[in-house]
Amino acid sequence: MKVLGNIIWFFCSGLWAAIAWYTVGFLLCITVIGIPFGLQCFKIGSFGLFPFGKNLVFSSRFFSLFWNIIWILLFGWELAMLHLASAVLLCITIIGIPFAIQSVKMAGISLFPFGIEITN
Repeated sequence: MKVLGNIIWFFCSGLWAAIAWYTVGFLLCITVIGIPFGLQCFKIGSFGLFPFGKNLVFSSRFFSLFWNIIWILLFGWELAMLHLASAVLLCITIIGIPFAIQSVKMAGISLFPFGIEITN
C-alpha cells in the first residue's frame, strides 16, 4: 500500500513540491545566513517526494528550538497553513484521506524542521 501511495503522491504533488523545496533551499544556500534554512528545505523536499512509510521523530534540544522559532516567524506558519488547508480539502473524499494524513505530516515538518529525524 505504501508503494502505491508513494507512486500516486509522487506524480500528483510530490515531484512539484520537491522541486519547489529544492529551489528555495538552493536560493537560501546562496547566502551564508540562509544555509541552515536551505538545508532544512532540502530535508523537507526529500521527505515530500515519498512520505508514505516514513515517520517523524521530534527531539527537544535548545539549539533546534531557537532555530525553529526563527523558522516559524519567517516561513513556517504560512507553509503549515497551506499543508493543513490541503489536508482539509483532501479529506472530502475517502480516497484522499491517506493523502491528507501525509499533508498533516508535511505541515508538522514545515512548522518544526530543525531537530526532526525522518525514519523509515
